[in-house]
Amino acid sequence: MPRDPTPSSFSHRHLLGIEDLSPDDINLLLDLADSYVALNRRAEKKRDLLRGRTQINMFFESSTRTRTSFELAGKRLGADVINMAPSTSAIKKGETLVDTAATLNAMHPDLLIVRHPDSGAVKLLARSVRAAVINAGDGSHEHPTQALLDALTIRRRLGRLSGLTVAICGDIAHSRVARSNILLLNTMGARVRLVAPPTLLPTRVDRYGVEVHHDMTEGLKDADIVMMLRLQTERMQGSFVPSQREYFQFYGLTYEKIAHARSDALIMHPGPMNRGIEIDSEVADDINRSAILDQVEMGVAVRQACLELLTGNLDHPEHNQ
Repeated sequence: MPRDPTPSSFSHRHLLGIEDLSPDDINLLLDLADSYVALNRRAEKKRDLLRGRTQINMFFESSTRTRTSFELAGKRLGADVINMAPSTSAIKKGETLVDTAATLNAMHPDLLIVRHPDSGAVKLLARSVRAAVINAGDGSHEHPTQALLDALTIRRRLGRLSGLTVAICGDIAHSRVARSNILLLNTMGARVRLVAPPTLLPTRVDRYGVEVHHDMTEGLKDADIVMMLRLQTERMQGSFVPSQREYFQFYGLTYEKIAHARSDALIMHPGPMNRGIEIDSEVADDINRSAILDQVEMGVAVRQACLELLTGNLDHPEHNQ
């Protein structure tokens, strides 16, 4: 059964990355999110926990799943939710992030959900606002709520995180999802493998505390989870793969390749998927093995848990982390 967390048991003012969280923090978030899964499956989904609170979603990069799930999470908890359109924002007209923070402070929002193309931008904003800030993805740095929803998906399907072998495959170098998942899975005692061509691995990958494989056969051997990643072509400068066709041949997930994993291995992908490039359609839609739609469902519950815990801490000034 989920614990009954109180705001004082989560000591963070913002959620900027997995790197800042302890195993207890992660378990607390996952336990609370677990309780929201059942609520979200009911006909009556709304609570008034955040009644009177204002949530602003600031997405300077386009997003469907993340922005929509944060919007649903806030509204189901009773918050007033505002979506700020980047194309019409003052930042597009030359305003700095610090000036934007001052403007936001004058409006007295309680929660800011920020996605930004530059690594570190969300942390910079968090230093200058009074609201609680959640990082919804910054550059190639981190995407903490994605890692949390992935962890909840795994835990609900397999009952644990510790001791599992997780193969993260594809464009590791440009993926904030990969970075956050590596941090979380290592923290929670899983065994992490990275499977990618050398051109799509981050520099100094030896410091990540993971195994590295360039061959899918070796990398997927006896894996409990196969987590595919999207090719982040928008972050690439130059050519990192010979062609999409060759990439799929060597690194696209097919039934032939996943046969090397455990027979009950879960298939995951943070979306959006490039079918026929990162993953074969039949594999992606396999109702017995694919957890991709579970990930989408868990996203709302995890974000509700984050909103609840951070909003609770707004009334506790000693939580300044």
